Amino acid sequence: MRTLQKLKNSGRVTLIDTREVAERFSHRGRGAVSNQTGRFEKQTHDAFDDGWGTIEDDIAPLETILMDDTANTIITFNSSPDISFDRTVNPYRGCEHGCIYCFARPTHAWAGLSPGLDFESRLFRKINAPDLLLKEISRPGYVPRPIALGMNTDAYQPVEREQRLTRRILEILSGHDHPVSLLTKSALIQRDIDILAPMAEKGLVRAGVSITTLDRALARKMEPRAATPQRRLETVRALSAAGIPVAVMTAPIIPGLTDHEIETLLEASAAHGATGAGYVVLRLPYEIKDLFHEWLVQHVPDRAARVINLIREMRGGKDYDPRWFERGRGRGPMADLISQRFQKAAARCGLSGRRTELRTDLFHPRETPEGQFLLGI
Repeated sequence: MRTLQKLKNSGRVTLIDTREVAERFSHRGRGAVSNQTGRFEKQTHDAFDDGWGTIEDDIAPLETILMDDTANTIITFNSSPDISFDRTVNPYRGCEHGCIYCFARPTHAWAGLSPGLDFESRLFRKINAPDLLLKEISRPGYVPRPIALGMNTDAYQPVEREQRLTRRILEILSGHDHPVSLLTKSALIQRDIDILAPMAEKGLVRAGVSITTLDRALARKMEPRAATPQRRLETVRALSAAGIPVAVMTAPIIPGLTDHEIETLLEASAAHGATGAGYVVLRLPYEIKDLFHEWLVQHVPDRAARVINLIREMRGGKDYDPRWFERGRGRGPMADLISQRFQKAAARCGLSGRRTELRTDLFHPRETPEGQFLLGI
């Protein structure tokens, strides 16, 4: 197994070769290489080859388990100054897409589960999410602002095809003329164009499609159960053709791995009807750091050390800098170069305009069959 080793006094890393064990722990169609213990657990568990031949050559497929999560509230508010929305709704916890870089992975540790393979195979559905949403937007004094749907984990991940929680949430928001924004890597959002298009006509919705790479082989390793890059571009075209404002998020940009695609990705997005674009540089908080390092070593060993060194150069020598505004952009020459390239390419492709502002004045509270407003529940 190839592992990463920090060079003394330099903070840089290089690759060293040990026994080839990691591939035996790989699960086809999954992003994480391991299932490392969450940071809140008192004991940790690590698989290793002790030389006695106890590690099986073949691993049973890792099945997805969906569990119920009865939430007490569904709208989550935030006051982060570097985030463009102040409230979100997430119908699911965990995400089957399995994106190795997902910033939400560490949240699985709160449930005593691993941010690794557990995050993408042990999922929670908030079965009462639609009812809670209706209750919360009907409370006296509720002030409507755009709800960002599925910002922690993808609201259109594969289980949504059968669960339909996201669709039911959209039906409630549409029925009350409540503004909403969406961000997804899934083509499944096209299913709900019949709801989203009429909302777009009223200025109540904008959509975002996340595209990290146009390299299908790399995407399969990095985002194993998300839609292919071409399907995402087709989704951009379908949403745009339906009159729904759609932006493309090139997030995250990974220096040394995907940053060379900035211009071609934005050109393809514009050609498919996108009207805006944004980006975030790779973030590695908490357990994501080790998970991403493992993934690099297994899938792109020839570039692993370079990618990590570039990330650290953009984070003041660390894997992550959590400070406002710097966490999503980084700093230093590489960060400046990415910013300049992105801004110039976005302007050239017509993607640098202001995003669509959503209306809040059309919102109306819940009504009884007699046409009276319910002031509370």
